[in-house]
Amino acid sequence: MRRLVFVCTLILFLLVGCLPLTNKAQVGVSYPGKGPTETPTSMPLPFSTLDPDYQSSDDGTPASDSYSPTPSGPTNTPRPTLPPRDWPEPGTFGSPPRPSTAVPAPIAPFAFEDDVINILLLGSDRRTGRYFRTDIIIVLSIHPSARAAVMISIPRDLYVYIPGYTMQRVNTAYLFGDYLSYPGGGIALLKDTILYNFGITIHHYALIEMKGFENLVDTLGGVDIHVACPYTDWRLKSPALDPNNENNWALYTVSPGIVHANGEFALWYARSRKRSSDFDRSRRQQEVLRAIFRQILNLDLIPRIPALYSDLTSMVETDLGVGDLISLAPLAFRIDLSRVRSRFIGTDQVRAWRTPTGGAVQLPEPGAIEALLQDALYFETEDFLTQDYEVTVEVINASSYTDWATLAAERLIYAGFDVEINPVGATPSSSTRLIDYGLGTNEDLQRLQMIMNLRSSSTITQPDLSSAYTYTVYVGNDFSPCFNPTTHQGNP
Repeated sequence: MRRLVFVCTLILFLLVGCLPLTNKAQVGVSYPGKGPTETPTSMPLPFSTLDPDYQSSDDGTPASDSYSPTPSGPTNTPRPTLPPRDWPEPGTFGSPPRPSTAVPAPIAPFAFEDDVINILLLGSDRRTGRYFRTDIIIVLSIHPSARAAVMISIPRDLYVYIPGYTMQRVNTAYLFGDYLSYPGGGIALLKDTILYNFGITIHHYALIEMKGFENLVDTLGGVDIHVACPYTDWRLKSPALDPNNENNWALYTVSPGIVHANGEFALWYARSRKRSSDFDRSRRQQEVLRAIFRQILNLDLIPRIPALYSDLTSMVETDLGVGDLISLAPLAFRIDLSRVRSRFIGTDQVRAWRTPTGGAVQLPEPGAIEALLQDALYFETEDFLTQDYEVTVEVINASSYTDWATLAAERLIYAGFDVEINPVGATPSSSTRLIDYGLGTNEDLQRLQMIMNLRSSSTITQPDLSSAYTYTVYVGNDFSPCFNPTTHQGNP
């Protein structure tokens, strides 16, 4: 119990903010020369842990639709960058075949404010054995000066350059780093892979395995997941049954609404993708993380921070020190969940492709990813002496469905709006309507209409310069809570 309380507290801190930490992890490593460090080809790679359709390596045959990455185009506002660093060439580690796609140039590193910290949140598929993939990869970028943060989901099948090795799925970087004795091991190679392909310096990481995640949710008494979309997938009829017997599985459907989940259900909901996609799974994973955040706040765990650091390594692998965790506490209440953005490298930033050996992967579109990251990682620093214009949306439930206002607010939060749910009752309505108080811009209004899938005829102009909100949304019975968060991403 003691260690689980610690894990709960850790995850809360990772989600809500941090102060400038001492001794940020070093990101530079030195690389050995080629030849003497190569792994003997007779040593088998640990591919037994990979998907049945996973191809251990490309055979070197050029693809019939060989891919040349789209160059990153100029953005409207050039972002500040850090000086480039030297990178190892393909084949510096191990003996990989020739890459089947062109190795892209490294992305210029983002130059962050001094107090910003980027934490890599990882979920592994390891059950037994040493080697594993990181099937959940989320970059949590915390901006204390702005009292804000962003979670950026990276799809596991994104085909990227793994520095010093070759082109491969991003979720194998940790595995190859351990297997090929990369300087600093698996986490160092994964950090370098993120830096090379996305320009994001990772300062710390936290990795949790499936059983630890399940225990965490159960210790919290379960969590309330805001399920936006109906989801059907294969689920074990009982956790006690043999998963290798196909008769023990059945299709299970979860409907939109606020769903109370125990550890087993939360893990199934966050990991399943047999009947969906990696992008949909990323949405569900962030729904679960937000549910954990809310439950920890509800249980008021922050004042119970114990000296449990020695128990950490049995549950979570991390390079955060006990001093780092203590420094997180002052900001725990300063970042509201509405100030935690959700962003996804999704269908607008990648295109589907098959390797020459038939592996299904996602190829990055660097220009689109650059634009997404530049938007996601930019926050205005809060200045309480000079209040800047801010779009605020009041949400009122005017539907017959209890959870519709909560799900509508969640959708707007994903899109970057500041939202407040007004519990006041409203006259039931079959139609969703939007009240415009004349305090926003045309761009704000059009974006809000697009996010809520509203026609112009659903908007009522009601000028009120004294209004506490820029807009009010009355959620009617026609509201559809399901949405694709990988589209229309950006800040109002």
